[in-house]
Amino acid sequence: MTISSVDTLEGADIAALIEQKLAVFEPQWLTIENESHKHNVPPDSQTHFKVTLVSEQFEGMMPVKRHQQIYAALSDELAGPVHALALHLYTPEQWEARGNARPDSPNCRGGGA
Repeated sequence: MTISSVDTLEGADIAALIEQKLAVFEPQWLTIENESHKHNVPPDSQTHFKVTLVSEQFEGMMPVKRHQQIYAALSDELAGPVHALALHLYTPEQWEARGNARPDSPNCRGGGA
């Protein structure tokens, strides 16, 4: 599926779109967590995501460059429904050194219902 405009994202499963687009990084590990429920948003929102991606393509790449590549790949989602994107991007060696674990997200400090 090719997404050509932000309008086509309405009603879509955003996590599935993110997963599809991040496949270009040939991940050894990929999790996409919808953390919208932890924020002051309507029920069933798809606005806040955490992505953990492990790829050999990150070898020799500074963290900022890794993030820039993800932002470019997800530009439609970030221009539309995705308000926040937490990225945890590792090489296979870094992932193994972390014990195959990503950090937990902090509690939301904004909004307030």
